Amino acid sequence: MSYAPHADPHRGEPHQHQHQRQHHQQGSDDHARMLDLEAEVLAGHLAAITEWLPVASSPRGVVDLGSGTGAGTFALLDLFPHTYVTAVDSSAVHLQRLREKARARGVEGQVSTAQADLDSRDWPDLGTPDLVWASASMHHLADPDRVLRTVHDTLAPGGLFAVVELAGFPRFLPDDAPENRPGLEERCHAASDRHFAEHVPNRGIDWAPKLTAAGFSLEAERTFTVRVENSANKSVRTYAMGSLRRLRDSSAEGVPAEDLAVLDRLLDTASPDSILRREDLAVRTERVVWAARRTT
Repeated sequence: MSYAPHADPHRGEPHQHQHQRQHHQQGSDDHARMLDLEAEVLAGHLAAITEWLPVASSPRGVVDLGSGTGAGTFALLDLFPHTYVTAVDSSAVHLQRLREKARARGVEGQVSTAQADLDSRDWPDLGTPDLVWASASMHHLADPDRVLRTVHDTLAPGGLFAVVELAGFPRFLPDDAPENRPGLEERCHAASDRHFAEHVPNRGIDWAPKLTAAGFSLEAERTFTVRVENSANKSVRTYAMGSLRRLRDSSAEGVPAEDLAVLDRLLDTASPDSILRREDLAVRTERVVWAARRTT
């Protein structure tokens, strides 16, 4: 979207603020591209999760909490082609990308978006959906117990809440790789886990007790194991590159300098050791799904 000069909301702001805004926009764009890549690479896995959900009939309305660019939204529409989905996310960039996808798929009439911070008490009106889906979003919340109660009260009686969380970030390299620093990826993940344990305390927790405490009846729980072995696929390699860059950011303070040097060569697109040139990549990860029902 372009703005006339007199309507530009950022006109006249200090150059430093413009730079910060542009940097934030770039970060949102990069994150959106990673979410799109993940949705492409793990499409089959996501379809398996939605098909497993204990839903007897097509829900009249669905809410996707923390929708990102729409991986869950469109997986649910593929399974329930006659439902209506409200996608909720705090990022305007993500929601814009989601709306563009909806138009490209010809389902814009079945998708609406709402920009909102889930930690805020001022939620948009989400109606009374039969299904609420939250994938990799609950662990970010400052007060998840309050949000769980809000979701419970938002659902229609008998409605289902599906919580999907990573059991661990994806692995890509064989255990004996790279050749000069075997086990590098696992050491980086261990350092990253220590970092997130301090900064994101709800990552990796068991959501079952919190769901029951919020009034839900836990109906089912399952761990889905994912293994995608197709390193010749450009999307897999690009997804690995982006994921390992994020892993470097979260593990940099907890691994030896020798590990970081080797990791940097893997992340250097011009290096002969680049991830983009490896032929032994695989996507290995797990996700846990809790299906909880509002019974009253």
